[in-house]
Amino acid sequence: MNKLYIVIGAYGSGKSEYSVHLSRQLKAQGFNVSLADLDVVNPYFRTRDVQEQFAREGIEVIAPEGEFKHADLPMISPRIRGAIEDLNRTVILDVGGDPAGCRALGRFTEQIIKRGYEMLFVVNTNRPFTSTPDEIIKMKEMLEFSSKLLITELICNTNLMEFTDEELVRAGISIIKAAADKMNLKFEKYLVLDKYKEKVSDQIEGLVREVMTYTLMKPWENLSKAGI
Repeated sequence: MNKLYIVIGAYGSGKSEYSVHLSRQLKAQGFNVSLADLDVVNPYFRTRDVQEQFAREGIEVIAPEGEFKHADLPMISPRIRGAIEDLNRTVILDVGGDPAGCRALGRFTEQIIKRGYEMLFVVNTNRPFTSTPDEIIKMKEMLEFSSKLLITELICNTNLMEFTDEELVRAGISIIKAAADKMNLKFEKYLVLDKYKEKVSDQIEGLVREVMTYTLMKPWENLSKAGI
């Protein structure tokens, strides 16, 4: 079955990185995947930046094109509505990282509800506004109010990049589990970047560990990689 996934999260949660990871995961399972860039908030981590790379991998990226491709503007491709309505494709919507960004979903609410969806809330407890169970609950309520849709699952992406270790991840899982229990929400997985996977067990609290490849680099990291 071709599903519609909506990936949201507070600023710095890693939800765009997870959108990329999920796209590749579903493509490897044999699905025809479209990844739509609805992130009008963060200019540094946008899925439109992997458009050419994903084209080579057989994954469609729906994002502003031409002169607007790299614009730091609240641009939304008109092709997104068609993707949502296309039941022959598995669709992932990468949505802006705060309630203001989440409002971009509002124009597609009718089509999203008609199709059916899973709304995945990626949480990094080391970021502002999602560091406690009560903050996570408050953020969930704001995101749902802004999008007019309901979150169906919490995903742990607690990390501090190179300072990530198992103690840190376990602490994040504990916080998110407390929030999930209060809201009676699904919480089954935690994320770890591949370069830190040896530091974090694949057996924590009965959850599933998913290892992601670091794809969405910051602009200065790309310059460094190019030797500039």
